[in-house]
Amino acid sequence: MTTIALDVMSGDCGPHSRIRAAQDALSRHADLHLVLVGDSSFIRQCLKDDGFPDSENDRVTVVHAGQTVTMDDKPTQALRRKQDSSMWLALEQVAMGMSQACVSAGNTGALMVMGCHLLKTLPGIDRPALVGQLPSASGHTLLLDLGANVDCSSDLLMQFAVLGSLMMSEVYGIAEPRVGLLNVGEEDAKGCERVRLAQQLLVQHEQLNYCGYVEGDGLFSGRVDVVVCDGYPGNVALKVSEGVVRFAVSRFMSGDGLSWWRKALLWLARPLIKMLTANIDPARFNGATLLGLQGVVVKSHGSSDERQFGYAIDQAVKAVEQSAVQRINERLELML
Repeated sequence: MTTIALDVMSGDCGPHSRIRAAQDALSRHADLHLVLVGDSSFIRQCLKDDGFPDSENDRVTVVHAGQTVTMDDKPTQALRRKQDSSMWLALEQVAMGMSQACVSAGNTGALMVMGCHLLKTLPGIDRPALVGQLPSASGHTLLLDLGANVDCSSDLLMQFAVLGSLMMSEVYGIAEPRVGLLNVGEEDAKGCERVRLAQQLLVQHEQLNYCGYVEGDGLFSGRVDVVVCDGYPGNVALKVSEGVVRFAVSRFMSGDGLSWWRKALLWLARPLIKMLTANIDPARFNGATLLGLQGVVVKSHGSSDERQFGYAIDQAVKAVEQSAVQRINERLELML
């Protein structure tokens, strides 16, 4: 039985969408038990209103939380003042060994600070990295950091490269993951000083399959399996790519500016178009892991809807089933 704690109160879409996502996840995963953390009376009323069957009650535990971490809360203040929040108590479930993973759509900074405090980082890791997937020509590429660490030292970038490489090999089965460093050009002289210093560290690392700099237009090429960067450009790259996909699909499906017969052809081709665009649907890649903690923590987009939050739950289930943290930790000492 896999047990996952859900912070159902955090994020922009409201707790009801998180609770519906939880119910859908239970229908997909027969061996899943969910701990719903938040306003207990609200959660139970939502389950009742949605007609949640009594026969499934033993697969859900409700934990009451009297506070919610907002998107405007400063991480350090949330750490000190919101220890009765749904985010804190969901993470505490993992820290106490009562749940095997935590999923939250809340404040990224608060989630990282609380995660570091309650779960601690793996030996040799200074800060966890937010790592997510991007669709690419080779299937998918891991990108880290996605916004948890806005300004990274060269040493931290090297640690992220090791973590990303281990995740790709241990979780996704790539024997020698190709690692790239995001930069403004592929020439050795390009980039800021800390990126150039990080490249020196990566070149000297004998156990990493480092392939050099990667520019923004190479993120989806499949040339590398892991792309390492600061949280600032990483978050921008992620949000821009998601926005471009949504814009392109919307414009293409609407048929704006097409003649009537071309619109007719578009209507006939829609099933094929939907099948093709499903492979690059940003919702399918929702859910970024806070990699480097001594526990599984998955961060969903703050604006994620029911379907997107469900994908984040699926990602947590996969990480638990594959013993991701344990397997990465077993090899980490040899690579740092």
